[in-house]
Amino acid sequence: MSSLNLVPASTEDYRRIAERKLPQFLFDYLDGGSYAETTLRANVSAYQKIKLKQTVLKDVSAVKTGVELFGTPYGMSAGLAPIGMGGMYGARGELQAKAAADALNIPFTLSTVGICSLEEVAQVSDKPFWFQLYMLKDRGAVQQMLQRAQGVGVDTLVFTVDLAVLGARYRDKRNGLSGGTSLAGRVRTAMNLAGKLSWIRSVGLGGKPHTFGNLAEYVPNASRPDDFQAWITQQVDASVTWKDIEWLRGIWPGKLIVKGILNSEDALEAVQVGADGIVISNHGGRQLDCVDATIDILPEIKAAVGDATAVLLDGGIRSGQDIFKAYALGADFTLVGRPWVYALAAGGKQSITELLTTFKSEIEISMALTGITQSHEINPSVIRTRA
Repeated sequence: MSSLNLVPASTEDYRRIAERKLPQFLFDYLDGGSYAETTLRANVSAYQKIKLKQTVLKDVSAVKTGVELFGTPYGMSAGLAPIGMGGMYGARGELQAKAAADALNIPFTLSTVGICSLEEVAQVSDKPFWFQLYMLKDRGAVQQMLQRAQGVGVDTLVFTVDLAVLGARYRDKRNGLSGGTSLAGRVRTAMNLAGKLSWIRSVGLGGKPHTFGNLAEYVPNASRPDDFQAWITQQVDASVTWKDIEWLRGIWPGKLIVKGILNSEDALEAVQVGADGIVISNHGGRQLDCVDATIDILPEIKAAVGDATAVLLDGGIRSGQDIFKAYALGADFTLVGRPWVYALAAGGKQSITELLTTFKSEIEISMALTGITQSHEINPSVIRTRA
């Protein structure tokens, strides 16, 4: 017999609620990946193949999930990953996510293409947040955004490097986000939207303006996310090399994390240009399909760089136990993406807070039942097998 489903308990529960509440094109933009979505599925399933070693009769009466990264203490080894258009999934969504992250004492990362601006997010609290940026053809715009980030107290820059070209995302194409929609298709989209009254009230009307806050001055006549997406597509720079990251390192005084690393050679290049950290990432399975699941490639990359740079990981994390497994296999920190946006769409700040609290509890339980009380004690010995 199925449960009553009265209260969401897992990422999948929030995902189902989000699917019910959101316009189809927005849900698919969040939920989908590139091509056949092989990597998207592998990111998740790879965690399920990792078995833990249970240990009993240890004193686990005082389990502590706290960690330290770049000299800053956090409540657990996870932060909120940058997600584009977050404010389309909940009214001023990035503000709600920042407040939830603050409540759990973990970092929030604002996307370049977030709906809310750097300045707006900084008003949530005096706790620093991270900022994610792409290398745009307009280097002047890059420098200006870095100055703005510094001006509002951002001390950690997450620089995405796996977007030389855009991955082919079939769900978006089918939903007409790539253009070419017929009149009948537009009518179907309107009919789907008309059935999402709670979203229309809370986000469509209550969450305005629906602009990319960080880019407003560069696209002054834009009024919808589509207008900004066109500018971003034109600004994607396929000529970027490690020399450009050296330039970036020279002008950014804070911590620099290079996001989009999937092999040891690139990881070592990041170390050479002075990156304080790397994110092992396949863009959530949204760029090149049929690449490694991030958790699978983690041990190899960690062995290559050692302690020369902090190793972060995203992709496929759906529970606190996944975070625990990543930490055990060598990650210094993780970034959680889709789950926080599912929760935002399901119930705003409160749901994000509840999901993150669940993740923290799952880490605590995983630690206790493997005989560990401190995060620094987590190591590969808690892993029984890897299928």
